Amino acid sequence: MPDSRRAVHHGELPFWSIVTDKRRAHIARVVALLHDWADALSLPPLEAQAWVDAGMWHDALRDADESTLRTVTGDHLRPFGMLHGPAAAIRLAALGETRQDVLDAIRWHTVGQSDWSRVGRALYMADFLEPGRTFMQADRAFLASCVPLAFDQVFRQVVRLRLEWALREGKGLQPETVALWERVR
Repeated sequence: MPDSRRAVHHGELPFWSIVTDKRRAHIARVVALLHDWADALSLPPLEAQAWVDAGMWHDALRDADESTLRTVTGDHLRPFGMLHGPAAAIRLAALGETRQDVLDAIRWHTVGQSDWSRVGRALYMADFLEPGRTFMQADRAFLASCVPLAFDQVFRQVVRLRLEWALREGKGLQPETVALWERVR
């Protein structure tokens, strides 16, 4: 089985990615945050690379159509907007990606996962805190600056903010999101 780190190079989108230029810019901002945090935390090189790879690949299929995502995942129940992470993780695993923490981070980055390692928690925060998003800019910038100083506390706050948003917007809560909140509150 080929190694996805050869088939999908570090720092590059996979050949099967379906992303717009706007999505590429979002991915670049997420990766930049993850890289900066990894440096500030003096992470070991392999963990830092896992953070960057998760950031690079998390939205690789974000702009794919519903039919493609349902075919890749076999999931006909979850809302369409939640399928790009699982689809990307499935494709990466098929190419030989074996870092389960990277796959889990990508698979669950839209809803959260209670058993995440640091790579999943970092991606969840970076996806929410990246500076290109237009809401709560000052608050999110402050939280992003605090990640290297108070990683777990910022993670808890991001989970709370995302949960509040989902409820306010009438999005409903996925079981994984509820389990994550139960774990961090």
